[in-house]
Amino acid sequence: MDDLFADRSLSEQTLGRADIAPLAKKGLPHHLIDCDLDEADLSGLDLSRWIFERCQVRRTDFTGAKLDGTRWQSCRGGFVQLTGADLREAEFLACDLNNGVLRRAKLFGAKLERCKLTGADLSEASALDVQFAETLLVNARLPGFSFRKQVLTAVDFSQADLAKCDFRGTLFDGCSLRDAALDGCRFDGADLRGADIGGLRLINAGLFRGATISREQAGQLLGELGLNVR
Repeated sequence: MDDLFADRSLSEQTLGRADIAPLAKKGLPHHLIDCDLDEADLSGLDLSRWIFERCQVRRTDFTGAKLDGTRWQSCRGGFVQLTGADLREAEFLACDLNNGVLRRAKLFGAKLERCKLTGADLSEASALDVQFAETLLVNARLPGFSFRKQVLTAVDFSQADLAKCDFRGTLFDGCSLRDAALDGCRFDGADLRGADIGGLRLINAGLFRGATISREQAGQLLGELGLNVR
């Protein structure tokens, strides 16, 4: 990485569109380290394969930007705007994107690990093969997302909008679905034994037809009827 970006690295600078746009036009990826991009308008720029390391991107506008193959490490981006951005094969590691807007973003093959997306809006995102691990999606909006046949490890979907999500064949390991909105979800073949399903009502039980749950979880659902399972 050091050789590849030897003459294309910027560190500890405050950058705006006037600084980034000329670099983007060169068509070569750059490595930004500890840079402040807060509230910058970077919409529509081609930043494919750029690396953002410990950068500040709070309320930065990446609407419609090409960000495929980008790598984001330990970035802070509350309320970041990524509407319609191309994030195919992008990697996010230990980033805080709380309340970020990723509506209609292209997320094919993207990876998010140890990230915080509390309150984020991922509505209408193209989400095939997106991988989440050790990530907070509390109160996030992910209607229609496909998690089919994935292994979800330590993903917190508490109070999230998961309407019509596809969890067929999905394995939940240390996850939470507590109080999530699950209208129209599919769980055929899913293994939910590693998920917290607290707060779900018995009316939701039909969604789990064909899924595997534990006896304790079954007791939780029956407890909604005031029945004791022994």
